[in-house]
Amino acid sequence: MDQSLGSVGTVSLGLENRDETTAAKAVAPDARSITPIRLQGLYGHDPLQNHLLAALPPRDFQRLLPDLEFVVMPFGMAVCETDMQMTHVYFPTSSVVSLLHETRDGSSAETAVIGNEGMLGVTLFMGGGKSLNRATVKSGGYGFRLKSNLLREEFARGGALQRRLLNYTQALLAQMSQTAVCNRHHSVSQQLCRWLLLTLDRISVNEICVTQSLIATMLGVRRESITCAANKLHADGVIEYARGRITVLDRPGLENRACECYAGLRKEYDRLLASRNVR
Repeated sequence: MDQSLGSVGTVSLGLENRDETTAAKAVAPDARSITPIRLQGLYGHDPLQNHLLAALPPRDFQRLLPDLEFVVMPFGMAVCETDMQMTHVYFPTSSVVSLLHETRDGSSAETAVIGNEGMLGVTLFMGGGKSLNRATVKSGGYGFRLKSNLLREEFARGGALQRRLLNYTQALLAQMSQTAVCNRHHSVSQQLCRWLLLTLDRISVNEICVTQSLIATMLGVRRESITCAANKLHADGVIEYARGRITVLDRPGLENRACECYAGLRKEYDRLLASRNVR
């Protein structure tokens, strides 16, 4: 993923005129202050790249399409803060979002990751409305957003979107539970392998732009322990590490070094979200 997306003013969206049925709204990357701009087409950026949207029947998807807004999600963007009233839900297509639980002393740890398999904002249809965690983009890319009242209306219909979102919520809860167990009972090396694999599942390349300090923050461990674990993976030929960039050279080797948490999560996601495209 190209982390140059952090320089929003220079991003080329690659727009061209297409049929108006694929039109969406382009929005600025600041989730707290976004001004939509109506576009005739978004070349290369399709809402159907999000698996939840892709799994909807055509009629349901077409009902949502006019209200989907295209958004640039650069690395480091704070999509929402803890206890913030959410006005939109987000459907990532090429970005990856990290949910972080923060403590009073300012420390934090990652509780879940969301990519093109899911949606940010499940509290909106669960009766809450406010975000439970801080959500930060950890792999820059793109996505689409939908106003919260429109999601609630569609959810209340009781159709395909409702069923899909309930399945996804169960999968997300499973990820949070498994992450808590992993962080408590497994080694830093195993946690690092799980973290890398979950990130790889949500991007299209084997390269992750990330620092060891950021990984340590996400996992809630000391940076030195991440350095030690990464050095061992590098020595074994599993990853290649340069400053701010990790390239996975041997994915099977990475999976073999991970604890059972990753395989368990992958199985649960496949079980609950197997029908990615029923169109």
